[in-house]
Amino acid sequence: MPWYAKLLAVGIVGYAFSPIDLIPDFIPVLGYLDDLVLIPLGIMAVRAMIPDAVLEECRQRARHLERKPRNWTAAVIIVTIWLGLTVAAIYWLASWLGWSD
Repeated sequence: MPWYAKLLAVGIVGYAFSPIDLIPDFIPVLGYLDDLVLIPLGIMAVRAMIPDAVLEECRQRARHLERKPRNWTAAVIIVTIWLGLTVAAIYWLASWLGWSD
């Protein structure tokens, strides 16, 4: 992939996550409109800079990843841990605020 495409991609991601915008977000409509226009235009520009051979190689890798088995046991364990932590946090908050009396 060309270095200038990588540099533009990093710039687009930096702009997307940056709190500093071309038009500040507190300006009604225009503040968000620049994000809705500039970021997709930047993504399309990066896409146009990537050689077709590189894109085809990435698509083949993605097709290979689609066939990988999923570990549902790990997903259930992680979701259970998060739910347990959420319930514990709510219980702690309720007792701290005196709602559990």
